[in-house]
Amino acid sequence: QVQLVESGGGLVQVGGSLRLSCAASGRTLRQYAAGWFRQAPGKEREFVASISWRGRSTYYADAVQGRFAISRDNAKDTVDLQMNSLKPEDTAVYYCAAGGLYGTTFRRITEPDYWGQGTQVTVSS
Repeated sequence: QVQLVESGGGLVQVGGSLRLSCAASGRTLRQYAAGWFRQAPGKEREFVASISWRGRSTYYADAVQGRFAISRDNAKDTVDLQMNSLKPEDTAVYYCAAGGLYGTTFRRITEPDYWGQGTQVTVSS
């Protein structure tokens, strides 16, 4: 079992930046593909970005392509999401997810096996 804990959320103005981090406890995260999803009020949870277990491949939702960057540090057993040029529509609870032992990127909500509790990101205009 991999327990995931997100950190780094908060309130930021339009055009600002935030960096989210996901740390693992229990089993290691480094052997799994990992990613981020988000859920805005009244909306379904949606894919944001994912990264393969070695970090060689990444995949982004169209809405964040060019503004967000996912990375991982397998020595520290963490996965980060750098978010730049934030927009009000980026406001959501962001969830870290992992799945696919030695896997590549994922984008479907059904693919991860493990989820964090989420961290709130609010972009004010």
